[in-house]
Amino acid sequence: MQAQSMSSVPGESADEATLLEGMVAAALSAGTEVMAIYGRDFSVDAKDDASPVTEADRRAEIIILAALARIAPGIPVVAEEACCGGIIPDVVSRFFLVDPVDGTREFVSRNGEFTVNIALIEAGIPIAGVVYAPARDVLFAGRLGAGAEEMRIEAGRIAERRAVAVAQPAAPLRIVASRSHRTSQTDAFIERYPGASIVPAGSSLKFCLIASGRADLYPRFGPTMQWDTAAGDAVLRAAGGMVTTPEGEPLVYGPKSGVGLDTYRNPSFIAGGRLDIRKDD
Repeated sequence: MQAQSMSSVPGESADEATLLEGMVAAALSAGTEVMAIYGRDFSVDAKDDASPVTEADRRAEIIILAALARIAPGIPVVAEEACCGGIIPDVVSRFFLVDPVDGTREFVSRNGEFTVNIALIEAGIPIAGVVYAPARDVLFAGRLGAGAEEMRIEAGRIAERRAVAVAQPAAPLRIVASRSHRTSQTDAFIERYPGASIVPAGSSLKFCLIASGRADLYPRFGPTMQWDTAAGDAVLRAAGGMVTTPEGEPLVYGPKSGVGLDTYRNPSFIAGGRLDIRKDD
């Protein structure tokens, strides 16, 4: 599948195109603030689930929420830090999912593999998404039906943009594995592909490696939240890929049964450029 330029698709929705450009701008602004904090000493706090949080997470979310309120005041936003603080808005069909700093462990370890994530959800489907890695000066964005792009960022501005799309599977397969969250189930899945090369990566960049043709599969057996995956999922779907449960059902977004944060918890999933290469049990 060849990715189309997001600005030249016949019959595209001007509303969604405008929203995506606003999401890109919001991510760039948040990334500037994140990098200002990244460049100095900062404290690390622990949430109730023992996961780390920093000033960068909080300040980036404030910037993103303000930006989304300006460009789409009628669309609710489900944002990680607000939700962890007990502020979980009611949503119906269309809403944003925001992770202001995905890969906080990568941020704290200063390996550069953290991202700013913003996704637009419609009827459970991530229809638009932005993944910005400010330490690497690269931003990925995509909309269903309009393709995906990789953008080179200079001084907080877009310097270059090119269309990306998933690639035909490599031989041997290139499997993306988390730097911080490997599990025995993930290792068992990888073992089903003898000779596969392992591509280590952090945060939602794992989805973008597949979307840009640099990897083939990303299995995740372990806990994630919807704001961790929605933006990368949107970019991957726009690039011609898919994210499904191990049973083959598309990953669906929106509140599920449960209480509090559990309503936005993901099942295990497998992301791929072409999921017909996935081996079933």
